[in-house]
Amino acid sequence: MEVLKNLGAITTDESITLFWDKPEDAQKGDRYRIFLNRELIGGTGQTFYMVTGLDSNRLYLVEIKREREKKEEVLGDIVCSTKKEKEKLWITDRLYNALGDGKTINTRAIQKAIDDCGSGQAVCIPKGVFLTGALFLHSDMELYLEEGAVLLGTDKAEDYLPKIPSRFEGTELSCYSSLLNLGHLERNGGYNCRNVVIGGKGTIASGGKILAERVIGLERERMREELEQMGDRIQECENEDTIPGRVRPRLIHLCNCQNVTISGLTLKNGACWNVHMIYSDQVITNGCTFYSEGVWNGDGWDPDSSTNCTIFDCSFYTGDDSVSIKSGKNPEGNVIEKPSRGIRIFSCKGMSGHGITIGSEMSGGVEDVYIWDCDMSKSLYGIEIKGTKKRGGYVRNVRVRDCCLSRVLFHSVGYNDDGEGAPVPPVFEGCSFEDIEVKGRYRDREGRWSSCQAIELCGFDEPGHELRDISFRRARLGSGEAGEKQTISLALCSHITFEDISVV
Repeated sequence: MEVLKNLGAITTDESITLFWDKPEDAQKGDRYRIFLNRELIGGTGQTFYMVTGLDSNRLYLVEIKREREKKEEVLGDIVCSTKKEKEKLWITDRLYNALGDGKTINTRAIQKAIDDCGSGQAVCIPKGVFLTGALFLHSDMELYLEEGAVLLGTDKAEDYLPKIPSRFEGTELSCYSSLLNLGHLERNGGYNCRNVVIGGKGTIASGGKILAERVIGLERERMREELEQMGDRIQECENEDTIPGRVRPRLIHLCNCQNVTISGLTLKNGACWNVHMIYSDQVITNGCTFYSEGVWNGDGWDPDSSTNCTIFDCSFYTGDDSVSIKSGKNPEGNVIEKPSRGIRIFSCKGMSGHGITIGSEMSGGVEDVYIWDCDMSKSLYGIEIKGTKKRGGYVRNVRVRDCCLSRVLFHSVGYNDDGEGAPVPPVFEGCSFEDIEVKGRYRDREGRWSSCQAIELCGFDEPGHELRDISFRRARLGSGEAGEKQTISLALCSHITFEDISVV
C-alpha cells in the first residue's frame, strides 16, 4: 500500500477540501474514491476533492482509496475537524457603516472591522463595490467576501502609504503598502502572522496599470538624482521603469506568515505581483482566478524564499508569470540564504501570460518543486527556469509530470541584471519531466501564435555550472503552427537524458 504524500485539508464550518501529492505510481485514468466516516461520498480523477454540507465543529475521518483493475486500495486517511461557525462582522453594520457604492472610501471602516476581529469572528463583505486603500490584517482572523462582493483598491498612490519593509525582484526595500498586508518583514525573525483565512466567492481588485504608473512617476521624481548618476548602468535593467517600479504595491502581500489560506476568489489587477509571500510557510491558494492582463510584472502567485506553499485549481489571465518561484537576487540573496522549497503546483490553467517560472531571482536557492496536471499550453514560455550568470544560488529537484506546455526553457536571461554579482554562477540540476506534451508553439503578449523549439536547454559558461542531470521521459513534442520539423536545443549541458520522445 502506498501512503499518500502531503495529504492535507482546508476546513470551514461546513466543508473540507482535501489535497494530496500525485502518487509515484499514478496512471492515466486513475480514480480516487472518497469515504467520509467509512461511507462512500464521491470520487475524482484529480488530486483534490471538496466535501460540503457538513456539520460545524465536528470530527470526520476521511479516507482516500483508488480503483485499479477492479481492485480497491487504501491510499491514505486523515482526521479533520470542521470549524465552529464564526460570528460575522459585516462591514455595513452600524458599527462600521461601510458603503458599497463604488465611490465612498471605506478604508477606516474596514480597518476598524479588521482590528475588532477576534479568532472566533470573520470580517464579512456583502455584495457591492467597496472602495478602499491599504488594509492590514493580523493573526487568527478571517476575511470573507460573499458572491458579488468587490473589495476594490483605489488607483491613487497616496492611499497605499505608509511605505513598509518589503522585497521586490530579490532586493529588500521600502515599498508602498499593498491592498492587503499580512505580517512584518524580518529576514532573521520567525513567523509573526499566523492562521489567516481569506476566502469566499467575491473579488479582490486594485488599481492595476493606472496605480502602477502613478507610483512609478512619483518614485522617478524622488530618485531623479540617483537615476541620473547611474548613467549607462540603467541599461542593465529591464527598462527605465525597473528601478522606480520596484516600490509598487502588491495586491496581497505576506511577510513572515504561516498557515494562510486564500480560497475561491477572483484576484485582480495588482499594480505588479498579485499574491506575494516572503519568508513565509504553508500558504495555500485554491479555487482562485487571477486577472492582470496589461499590467507590467503582473504575476499571479509568487512564493519568495518561502516553504511548503501550495496552489491548485486556479486559472490565470496574467500580464506576466502565472506562478513565479523566487529566493532573492545576487549577493543579498546568497547572504540571506533562505531558499524556496516544498512548492506544489497542480491542476492549474494558464489562459494567457508567461506560464510557470523559477527565477530569475533565485540566488537563495530553489528546491523540491512538484508540478502536475497543469495546462500552460497557451502561455508564452510554458515552464521556464531562468537566472543570470551573476545570480549564484541553485535550482534543483524540480519535477514536472502530466502537464501540457507551450515549451520548456532552461536559460540565462539578460534583463534585471543590475547590482553586484555573486562570486560564482548558479547551478541548475536534478530536474525531471515525465508524461508531458510540449506544443512547440507559444502565444505572445498580443495573443498571436508562433512556432518555437519545444525544448531549449542551456547552462552557464563556466566549468561546474553546466546544466546537468535533466531527464525527459515519455514526452510528446508538437510541430508548431505549420508542421515544421521539430528540434531540441542543448548548450552547456551534461548528463541530459531523453527516453521515449515522439514528435506529433
